[in-house]
Amino acid sequence: MRIAVVGAGAIGGYLGARLALAGEQVSFIARRRNLQAIVADGLRLIEEDGRERHADAVRAFERPADAGPQDFVLLTVKAHQVPDLLPDLRALFGPGTAVVTMINGVPWWYFHKLAGAHEGRRLESVDPGGAIAAHIEPERVIGSVVYPAAELLAPGRVKVVEGNRFTLGEPDGSRSARVEALAQSMMKAGFKAPVSRDIRAEIWVKLWGNLSFNPISALTQMTLQEICRFAPTRGLAAAMMAEAQAVAEKLGVRFRITLEQRLAGAEAVGAHKTSMLQDVQAGRAPELAALVGAVLELAAITGTPAPHIAAVHATMQGLAHKLAAAGAALEPRPLVNRAGAG
Repeated sequence: MRIAVVGAGAIGGYLGARLALAGEQVSFIARRRNLQAIVADGLRLIEEDGRERHADAVRAFERPADAGPQDFVLLTVKAHQVPDLLPDLRALFGPGTAVVTMINGVPWWYFHKLAGAHEGRRLESVDPGGAIAAHIEPERVIGSVVYPAAELLAPGRVKVVEGNRFTLGEPDGSRSARVEALAQSMMKAGFKAPVSRDIRAEIWVKLWGNLSFNPISALTQMTLQEICRFAPTRGLAAAMMAEAQAVAEKLGVRFRITLEQRLAGAEAVGAHKTSMLQDVQAGRAPELAALVGAVLELAAITGTPAPHIAAVHATMQGLAHKLAAAGAALEPRPLVNRAGAG
């Protein structure tokens, strides 16, 4: 199969390298040093056990038009980066091309084929003005939840930290021929790729943690383990998760694990820095709209109070604004005590 991986970062590199090594025709859409490295020497993957594998048959392009139409397009960029890819992304589309959204947070297509009062509704927080939906037909979409952790060590060089599971699912819950074909291809490449009848429920289980742990870690500089073991931050995360659960349940989602089980799972990950903390420390824009802002929009749509989520979102917006104004990572400033200061 012809598979384009849009975004040659840690997860995209992991997917593309393994799929290519399993015999698929993989094209990366990449930029700058990553593009140069892959063109020159393919992609090198360091597996969890330390074994290095060299995917030298992959191709890499800056312009999607140079790759041409594909069978599957794997979107592995962050949610706020998708609009920047439009409209060039359409050059990858043929009549039957499927777009697999391997992106954290609430997807722009959330209400596509979701039976009920909100079917077909657009989420302004993740698709302002409907630009994404205008360029990517919702019928092309296959949903996915990304569970592995990986690290881009250098351009064209990816290290797997842990995990190999990517859950797939059609928005309408069907087991279509295309989602089955993709699952088989991914399993052949060594991934676990279960097909879910309810991909939104899977999205919410991961989002449950992302919407709370990510911003709390970015604001406090704490790891997952530290957040869960410090009573005030654990309590804040639990309050945010409870509000999110109320929103999801009004939309028909049923959680198969408890809130305490989700907290325990996060604590078990250990001293892990969330992606949002890593972004803030590196001076990058945090992935805020899809992970937190969209949940607040869904809360408004369903008439569900979410004061803890709103408060944390506001403080993260402030931090994101400061990052953007600084144009670089923020340097901590020493506190100065002045005599007579209140």
